[in-house]
Amino acid sequence: MPAAVVWDSALLGYDLGGEHPLNPIRLELTVRLAAALGVLDGVELLVPESASEEEIQRVHDAGYIAAVREAPMAGWDVGHGLGTPDNPIFEQMHEASAMVVGSSLVAAGQIASGATKRAVSIAGGLHHAMRDRAAGFCVYNDTAVAISWLLDNGFERIAYLDTDVHHGDGVQAAFYDDPRVLTISLHQNPLTLFPGTGFADETGGPNAQGTSVNIPLPPLTDDRGWLRAFHAVVPSLLEAFQPQLLVSQCGVDTHDEDPLASLSLSVDGHRRIYQNVRDLAERFAGGRWLAAGGGGYQLIRVVPRSWTHLLATLLDRDLDPGVTLPHEWTGLIDRIAPNAELPTAMGDGRDTDHDPWDGTVEHPVDVAVRDARRAVFPLHGLDPDDPRD
Repeated sequence: MPAAVVWDSALLGYDLGGEHPLNPIRLELTVRLAAALGVLDGVELLVPESASEEEIQRVHDAGYIAAVREAPMAGWDVGHGLGTPDNPIFEQMHEASAMVVGSSLVAAGQIASGATKRAVSIAGGLHHAMRDRAAGFCVYNDTAVAISWLLDNGFERIAYLDTDVHHGDGVQAAFYDDPRVLTISLHQNPLTLFPGTGFADETGGPNAQGTSVNIPLPPLTDDRGWLRAFHAVVPSLLEAFQPQLLVSQCGVDTHDEDPLASLSLSVDGHRRIYQNVRDLAERFAGGRWLAAGGGGYQLIRVVPRSWTHLLATLLDRDLDPGVTLPHEWTGLIDRIAPNAELPTAMGDGRDTDHDPWDGTVEHPVDVAVRDARRAVFPLHGLDPDDPRD
């Protein structure tokens, strides 16, 4: 198979409970939709094991890990960002979080071993967790752990691409002064959205100037604007950096129906993003691509369709957006959420063609493009004002 898919129902244990936006049902519905459409036919799903404490300590302090272990017994006042509305304490919190880390490590191991060039940890992408605290629904930063592990297992240059609506702050922080890791994040302007970081002038530590790249997009940016910004910045930097592996966090809270943010992408736009990332991995990273999930809080209408397209893209089984949702899946939704209004097809009927950036400031996203290019392009020997670079 062209890609390894890591999945087991044990990953549903990462459940923040109650009415929390990060409901694990979105993962189960994604896998069920992909299966119903034949995307997973013949694919052996790889079962993860919990990451060891030693592996988690690659990016997290031992004291923080101990606090996560003890939190369900210690009560609410444990500090480290735990016990907040964003990061409530739940039973088996350490074990469930370590399982997510383990999932991304299995995916990383498949690529490092040469078993495959592509792998996906659909439950991963918990990109806000910091060294000593939980943040933004994220307890352990599975993607940062996986990147750290890959750096010790055959890779010297890794590019991380974050397309979640929120800034990939935890991964940026983990490698801010590490010249071996290029982090690129496209996200809603931090003046308007959590976590309030991810400005263009965040360009890396003293030993890694230019390896942190941020493209803060204005609210209401749609598919065309998003893709205009993406292509104006990302391919040139990847060509200059020459990564051996591309790691991507594929949050779908950029969708215009997502309840927690204000970008205006569609499922069709998400599908185009995944295809573009696949193409960039082929062009600049020897075809090696590790994908993780991330944010996405329209649990029924958006996440399952978008991430089914992600799985299909990784497996070279691209789905037409006009494909009708299968009765097997819509019948499941009728049983568990009878009042849900379902789309009829795998796309939203949007046109995702975009005007390439031409060096001018004509579109709402062009200020973000200009600022990002001027902040980092000269550090890679590129001309920030020349659209050919």
